Amino acid sequence: MSVGLIALLDDVAAIAKVAAASLDDVAGQAAKAGAKAAGVVIDDAAVTPRYVVGFAAERELPIVAKIAVGSLKNKLLLLLPAALLLSWLAPWSITPLLMIGGAFLCYEGTEKVYEALFPHKAHAHEKALGAAGDAGALERQKIAGAIKTDFILSAEIMAITLAALPEDDPFWMKAVLLAVVGLGITVAVYGAVALIVKADDAGVALARSTSSAVMRGLGRALVVAMPVFLKVLSVVGTAAMIWVGGGIIVHGLAHYGFSAIEHALAHASEAAAHALPAAGGLVGWLVMAAGSGVVGLVLGAALIPVAGYVLAPAFGAVRGMFGGRKAAADGPAHG
Repeated sequence: MSVGLIALLDDVAAIAKVAAASLDDVAGQAAKAGAKAAGVVIDDAAVTPRYVVGFAAERELPIVAKIAVGSLKNKLLLLLPAALLLSWLAPWSITPLLMIGGAFLCYEGTEKVYEALFPHKAHAHEKALGAAGDAGALERQKIAGAIKTDFILSAEIMAITLAALPEDDPFWMKAVLLAVVGLGITVAVYGAVALIVKADDAGVALARSTSSAVMRGLGRALVVAMPVFLKVLSVVGTAAMIWVGGGIIVHGLAHYGFSAIEHALAHASEAAAHALPAAGGLVGWLVMAAGSGVVGLVLGAALIPVAGYVLAPAFGAVRGMFGGRKAAADGPAHG
């Protein structure tokens, strides 16, 4: 074998080792970065099932699938390149954009609370915003709303992931890591959501098709428990939108020097954790989440009239203006 060929094989082996090490590095960094975003991932999983509550059983998985596809587009086609571009060209813009998204989450979550407390007023508010009435339009509206909410949560996940990566990582490594985390989280979240929303159907199948009394009992228990569980999860999802949105606002204010709220919440969280050391981590998190939720509720309540009386009329006027221009461009109808 020639010396040149041996040298070439040595180079190939060296490249293979570097590639293997890079893959190991990608997997390790992706796992660490994804773990840092675990809180938002849990919120995402809690928020999504409420969008299929009230629909026929045969529409549940198609709705989840459409939301999952929208989530992948959010992460891979929009947020990944945007995060990399902004972190390179305009890193200062990431925080205000996240705060706008956090305000949207506060509004969405508080609107659900408003709807539960004042259903008649909430119906009038939805009518003012142009809410759809028929089943097909309602499904499309729910899917669009879920994808918008997912966009905000996904933006937070991608931002946390990007912040967790070493600054000296090459550009391609950051892109691969963001893609791996985005894909992995989407599969995990929407796979779990699909299992949750179809668990009652699995219970019916168990209750009817098995000869085991234990399995039939388990199936009946699933059928009885899942509607209650979905309603509870819907409440948790609404709360998650409010506390995640409030938390984004609190962190954003601290970033711009208005840190009193964040310091007060951190102090209260530490005091609660010290008071109950046996469950210090959980208690501290609950206090921080509750405080962020209060901030989110206050902001969301302030945004409801703004959305109803300012943003919706402005959007309607713009839409009407462009619609009028289109009608004028098309010309009079010929009969």
